[in-house]
Amino acid sequence: MAKAHVNDRGFIRCPCNICINNAQHQLEVLETHIHRFGFMSDYNEWIYYGENVYAASSSNVLHPNSGVHDRDEMFEVLEDIISNDAEVDQLGSQSSNVQYDDLFTALNSELYPGVSSFSSLNFLVKLMHLKVMNKWTNKSFDELLKLLKLAFPKMDLVESHYEAKKLMTKMGLGYQSIHVCKNDCALFWNENSMSETCPVCFESRWKMQAGRRTGKNVPHKVLRYFPLAPRLKRLFATSKTAKLMRWHQAVKSTDDNVMRHPVDGRAWKDFDSKHIEFADDVRNVRLGLAADGFNPFNNMSISYSMWPVVLTTYNLPPWLCMKPEYLMLSLLIPGPQSPGKDMDVFLRPLIEELKELWENGIDTRDAGNDRKVFKMRAAPLWTVNDFPARSSLSGWSGQGYKACPTCNENTPSMRVIGKTAYFGHRRFLLSTHRWRSNLDFDGHTDRKRPPHRFSSVDIMDQLRRVKTTIPGKHPNYEEVKRKRGDDELNWRKKSIFYELPYWAEIELKHNLDVVHIEKNICDSLLGTLMGDPHKSKDTDNARRDLQNLGIRSELHLYEDGNKLMKPAAEYTFS
Repeated sequence: MAKAHVNDRGFIRCPCNICINNAQHQLEVLETHIHRFGFMSDYNEWIYYGENVYAASSSNVLHPNSGVHDRDEMFEVLEDIISNDAEVDQLGSQSSNVQYDDLFTALNSELYPGVSSFSSLNFLVKLMHLKVMNKWTNKSFDELLKLLKLAFPKMDLVESHYEAKKLMTKMGLGYQSIHVCKNDCALFWNENSMSETCPVCFESRWKMQAGRRTGKNVPHKVLRYFPLAPRLKRLFATSKTAKLMRWHQAVKSTDDNVMRHPVDGRAWKDFDSKHIEFADDVRNVRLGLAADGFNPFNNMSISYSMWPVVLTTYNLPPWLCMKPEYLMLSLLIPGPQSPGKDMDVFLRPLIEELKELWENGIDTRDAGNDRKVFKMRAAPLWTVNDFPARSSLSGWSGQGYKACPTCNENTPSMRVIGKTAYFGHRRFLLSTHRWRSNLDFDGHTDRKRPPHRFSSVDIMDQLRRVKTTIPGKHPNYEEVKRKRGDDELNWRKKSIFYELPYWAEIELKHNLDVVHIEKNICDSLLGTLMGDPHKSKDTDNARRDLQNLGIRSELHLYEDGNKLMKPAAEYTFS
């Protein structure tokens, strides 16, 4: 009877005690579910298998939304998680579904005898949510669990935060702990996962005391890696978010002069024109990557820099793609020092997964399209960082005479007292602008053209001249610190992003975070106008630089007896 009522994909409603006709599976899965979870006791009229619904008494007809079975809200969550596992169709088989047994056990367990509306799993998920939102410590969470067990001895609840975290991991909310060399030389991962010493500097993997390993193996550093693919698949697990993942295509602007979403920008359009197969499926995911350091201890007297690497999904509407719930933490890079030039060491797991998502994709069920399976691919379009972090990610140093990544080898700069100054900004003005002929800037007119754009071919040609460097911050490397050659320009390394097949052709690889830029410029501008001695850029050395350049004589410092006088400038409010 069941075989005659499968749909065109070979699926049919499952009448087990877990699915209760709300989930659809293949016949093999249905059979396994009934053997494992039992058949619904009150499903007497088989309305989904050919029996006439009108022939049965209305009191005996079971409808998924009739209220006969009040399902726990966590059922839909588990259903989305399991049904989105498209790699194995037989979701109920012993080999593929055994990882969910503990979740189903907690789902079917009453929180307290007589409380059927609140499962043990539902209560635990809400409790963990409160822990995160209110920043409870693990110890306080353990003490709360002990108090609940003491007050309600019959409550079906885990014993500790460790057990709760293990259960949550089975819902796809876990991460991988990857040990790191103490000098940031390499990860103990993949081919090095079983190594006891660093393959680069040969330092021990474990913390040592008096030359001996401590009683328990404790690594020097631990990188937390949150796999990307399961989180992207989760976006397609519900019909609401699955439809939102197509938003960028549905409302694309037809006016070239209007930009309301990155899809309207030139970089996105250029990427689509070069990778037509990727662009043909609007469900393929476009990502943005951001990284920056922060002090997790909220104490500036402690020098510690931890770096989160966060990904955002640009398929979503602009009012959602920057919401916290749609930002995906990918890496948590440990301190105490900034990764600096060794950022590529920590990015290795993410880059390997991005290569896999580009080349092979991953089977994903689309809840917005009748749960049909499609091959989801993903690619980062750019990074968003402040200027120092951009240097770590791109490989182009943000210091020195050629610090500008846009002007590249044509960066106009000079050495002034105590720092390097960058000038020549008048070349971005119209050729007829009156400031082009003004001598007050640097004593010269400026008729130069704006710097030309360096093509991907030009950049790759420069990178071929960059020598390979040894990663890490081992003390022995300080004596052999390599000095860049003139032909290497300001490149410190070839970024690991260039291992992605498409990265070299991306038009806009790195974006600067305007929040940092606006704040710094605003502070400096207002500090100079108000004459703030702490924030003003109109310093004594700046006046001496004017004198050395032979310009703005009315602003030069002069001596009045034993005092050094600083003339007031017209642009100050003093």
